[in-house]
Formats: sequence, C-alpha cells, structure tokens
Amino acid sequence: QVQLVESGGGLVQPGGSVRLSCAASGLAISDYVMSWYRQPPGKLRELVAISLGGSTNYKDSVKGRFTISRDNAGNTVYLQMNNLKPEDTADYYCNAKARGNDYWGLGTQVTVSS
Repeated sequence: QVQLVESGGGLVQPGGSVRLSCAASGLAISDYVMSWYRQPPGKLRELVAISLGGSTNYKDSVKGRFTISRDNAGNTVYLQMNNLKPEDTADYYCNAKARGNDYWGLGTQVTVSS
C-alpha cells in the first residue's frame, strides 16, 4: 500500500522559513517524479516544485525562495521554503507520479501571518 505522509506545516511569520517533509512508503521515490503542489484557500491546486531525475523546476513566484530535494535512501522528499509571504498560505501536497501511477498525500497546512 502506497502512502505519502506530509509533515512540517504550521503557522509562520512573513519572512520566516519552514521545511516540509514527505515520507513515502510502498514505493521507491527514486523511480518516481516527485512534486509539491499547493492549494491556497478558495483557489485551485497548483504545482509549486518538481524533481525529475537530477533536475528541478519551480513555479515562478517561488523561484529563489523554495527548494525541493529528495533523500532516496530515506525515501523522503523535502520542500525548503524561505522568505515566506502571506500569499504562500495554502495546503501543501506531495505527489508521486510514474508509469501511469499518481499518488497523493493528505497534505499539510502552511499559514503565513503575523
């Protein structure tokens, strides 16, 4: 049974940092395209960061502030978020995709507010 479990969310002040984790079980993340999505309140889910092989790509508004990384041995994906802004407030979701399989975690909430 595949599980993706996100953690690390919470309340953070503008300008602060948070690191999200996505612990995977039932699959090897080294075989998958791993991504982070987010869904701001009242808006559609959007792609934030993607890790494909040795390359990464980001939504324009988070470039230079967010970093996606993966620990294949630990089967965990991370999203380091720096210089957070109120518009980064959202539920953040981990996604694993490969060979027709598409798995999602339940999400972790990040609220950026003073």
